Amino acid sequence: MDQISVVTTVVDARSVADLLAAAAVAGRLAACAQVGGQVESTYWWRGGVETSTEWSVQFKTAPDRAGALVEQIRASHPYEVPEILVSQVDCGNPEYAVWVFEHTRP
Repeated sequence: MDQISVVTTVVDARSVADLLAAAAVAGRLAACAQVGGQVESTYWWRGGVETSTEWSVQFKTAPDRAGALVEQIRASHPYEVPEILVSQVDCGNPEYAVWVFEHTRP
């Protein structure tokens, strides 16, 4: 079974999520990006517990493009310490894995 990389992050505004998604796809660092609805996040920051509303972004990419995608996200992310998670997943549809690979070529 073929694998793809799934990269996720969260940001504080829908417009920022949309920009990250569009830049990654336009730059062929991701074959697709999905902006999820609002989530409520609770976390430690600067000595206290905070809660905020965030938007999630999930990117699908080829494993060999994940590093470059992470670097682009880090460079344009508004957070001082952004959450960027990378997972390698088995793709249940090999044709989808091929599609992801083909659409992440520079």
